Amino acid sequence: MPFAAFWAVSRFNFRSQNKIPPLTLAWMFEQIVILDFGSQYTQVIARRVRECNVYSRILRYDTPAREIGKLNPRGIVLSGGPASVYAPKAPMPDGRIFKLGVPILGICYGLQLFAQFLGGRVEKGHKREYGKGTLRVTDSYCPLFASLPETLQVWNSHGDKLTTLPAGFKSAAITENSEYAAVEDRRRKFFGLQFHPEVAHTPLGRGIIANFVHAICGCGKTWTMRDYIGRAIGEIREQVGEDNVILGLSGGVDSSVAAALLHRAIGGRLTCIFVNNGLLRAQEADTVREVFGRHFQIRLKYVDASKRFLKKLRGVTDPERKRKVIGREFIAVFNDAVAELKKGRATGGGRYRFLAQGTLYPDVIESVPIAGNPAALIKSHHNVGGLPRKMKLELVEPLKCLFKDEVRELGLELGLPREIVLRQPFPGPGLAVRIPGEVTPQRCAMLRQADSIVVEEMKASGWYYKIWQNFAVLLPVRSVGVMGDERTYDYTIAIRAVESQDGMTADWVRLPYELLEKLAGRIINEVKGVNRCVFDITSKPPGTIEWE
Repeated sequence: MPFAAFWAVSRFNFRSQNKIPPLTLAWMFEQIVILDFGSQYTQVIARRVRECNVYSRILRYDTPAREIGKLNPRGIVLSGGPASVYAPKAPMPDGRIFKLGVPILGICYGLQLFAQFLGGRVEKGHKREYGKGTLRVTDSYCPLFASLPETLQVWNSHGDKLTTLPAGFKSAAITENSEYAAVEDRRRKFFGLQFHPEVAHTPLGRGIIANFVHAICGCGKTWTMRDYIGRAIGEIREQVGEDNVILGLSGGVDSSVAAALLHRAIGGRLTCIFVNNGLLRAQEADTVREVFGRHFQIRLKYVDASKRFLKKLRGVTDPERKRKVIGREFIAVFNDAVAELKKGRATGGGRYRFLAQGTLYPDVIESVPIAGNPAALIKSHHNVGGLPRKMKLELVEPLKCLFKDEVRELGLELGLPREIVLRQPFPGPGLAVRIPGEVTPQRCAMLRQADSIVVEEMKASGWYYKIWQNFAVLLPVRSVGVMGDERTYDYTIAIRAVESQDGMTADWVRLPYELLEKLAGRIINEVKGVNRCVFDITSKPPGTIEWE
């Protein structure tokens, strides 16, 4: 999306942001704090808690206990992690968290931390326990397993095991390889699980987490999008005051929902800038102008810079150079648009003081590394890292507490069309990264038409809303074909369809042959210059979702 490209050029002078910013709205809700020890499932834990209608917040594993206490959490979860608790540089929490007087749930590595801090013992297991396992509940009174069967399928992923219980603990469940697969100190409300209840491979794991947050921590069900809207509006109004806000609108889910929420909060003091970089999907510009300009009556500044972008991309074939060219040019175009706005008269007499972003909670989490665990820094996100100094605008991030599925739910509550809220992701550099090789107006037109056919047929078949992403790619490969008894020498379109939970990993979707046949037939017959279609069956890893 165009606005995403704004933040994609890392060499510009950004104000660094090396810690998670305060999520002030969360103070208004009961919450569970999750300490992250580097597990690949930490975000999944947070999502499972929120599915219980309870707010969750992820913090670094070494966050001081006094800081956690100031948040007044109803409970704490210690995540899993790749380290061993007895390793010299193993990540350790502030031991004073066990004296905060709130319930604690340790998962896998988190369970082993109990032994480290409370007098138990952890050793390397004789047999690694990985994959599906069978859990047998031995204490039917353990509140973690209330209303659940005595035998459960669970997912294990550990090489160490708890061999000696800390004082005050007892076993609540066992597996084939562990007599302490679940432990409890019911008096202090400390609980530990050697398996992972948060993952889909533990089918009844959500019930375990629900028992922890509701029955043990005493949380209600206060985290709902309908309730969130009113509280978020109040926070936006308090932050913005009588000043004006600029938002870079791309037409994607995040910026669209942010625009709708901000408009509900401050009305005409929001101005959206939509930049057409010539790399958009079919009818993208018309859709954005119709939905936001005419339907929602949001102030919209439309900038058609398509010729400017395509000129800059002439002769550029390297994928990273493409991204940098698009990012730099977007900054220049956006800065010009902001300067024009500042020259005019702002609504209500206030200043253009704020820039809004559709930053989501995973963007914030993924941009903060865990010391000593380089793998935990997944990426430096385009929405996190600060502003170019010369813009002199302060950030408004109304979605920074939310996960993607919550943003979609919020969009529907705000009355956005399902076609906007449920649309699939689109890359920041647009069609440029779906055209390996040089990007030209002709190639953009061919790909745009092919991609619109893919989207149209996927929607008609019902597959579009079932999967993470589907799109077309124009390959720089020409091959011989026969059409109408004549020889052709034209381009190839690749069709990509993937399923994913978060975009970090993905698997190709087994589309019906009949659908693939229809897609290929329409593309070859309707897109001039294309005579061949292929279907990409590469998963991520080893490939990526996008081709560049």
